[in-house]
Amino acid sequence: MVEYIKKWLSLEDQMAKLASRGVEVRDPENCRQILQAVGYYRLTGYLYPLRESEAYVDDEGRRRVRILNHYRSGTSVEYAATLIDFDRRLRLLVLDGIERIEISFRMQVGYVLGRQSAFAHLDPSNFVGSFTEAQTDTRTGDTTPSKHQQWIERVNARQSESDEAFVAHFRDKYDDEMPIWALTEILELGQLGRLYSGLNNSIATEIATAYGAPSKKVMSSWISSLNYVRNVSAHHARLFNRKLVSAPARPTHTQVPLLGHLKEATVAKQVFGLYNALAVMAYLLRSIDPDSGWPARVVELIQAFPDSDHLTLESMGVPPGWSQLDLWSSQ
Repeated sequence: MVEYIKKWLSLEDQMAKLASRGVEVRDPENCRQILQAVGYYRLTGYLYPLRESEAYVDDEGRRRVRILNHYRSGTSVEYAATLIDFDRRLRLLVLDGIERIEISFRMQVGYVLGRQSAFAHLDPSNFVGSFTEAQTDTRTGDTTPSKHQQWIERVNARQSESDEAFVAHFRDKYDDEMPIWALTEILELGQLGRLYSGLNNSIATEIATAYGAPSKKVMSSWISSLNYVRNVSAHHARLFNRKLVSAPARPTHTQVPLLGHLKEATVAKQVFGLYNALAVMAYLLRSIDPDSGWPARVVELIQAFPDSDHLTLESMGVPPGWSQLDLWSSQ
């Protein structure tokens, strides 16, 4: 383990360090304000793609690329500021779209599952066996609660911590028992997604069909990916060129014609880039809120991306001619 010995740097020292590594500091006072507003590590995080690199061969003869500490010619603090501003507006737009999707998904899960019974979320018969069966550790033989039971425990904790008036109503009048159509109102998207992934195929497929998703598997993937993007955005992390750890399933042209172009991606940036999540969101919103204007706002923002010689829309996984696709046109 290496001991951390780097010293604290004043804003002036931070500016000097940036300049020593090739970053243009055209207006020192403006640079100081930017550093004071966002911090050194956030600023350099946005500049990371603009670092110089070199190819080398490792000890096993494999060709690698090493990222260097020096930045490419023309890199400036002012350009980083434009990227930070673009990413801020992108996160807000993404959160706006996911809010609409999350609220609609709450309704669909509560509505379709509630048709089974008010407390269908507690009934193991509504879920697949892998969700309701206790798990056994093959090495130790220890048994852990099922995914269903773990979900119930987390939801109960969320319910007990809630200060919503309607939750207090059920707490006081009905001994804390809440029907699924009310319970969904306090669930996070991740909790909804876990519940959905455990549902029997017939119930899950009905919900997926309401959104034009071809299967439970695809819908589960979409919700998981959007939850990841939501969390990144909600925690104010860099979004525009992030590799999606949880990338959404890409249906074929036959399954979902409007999203078929995602399947044509061949490079990593297109397969795991943010564009995939944006496209899925635009597709879902066509059935949820066709008059939201969200797709048009995405097109307008992305077309204003502050590209440079070394950083373009490809960093978001945006395919050529994307804005002309039917997915992004007015319905």
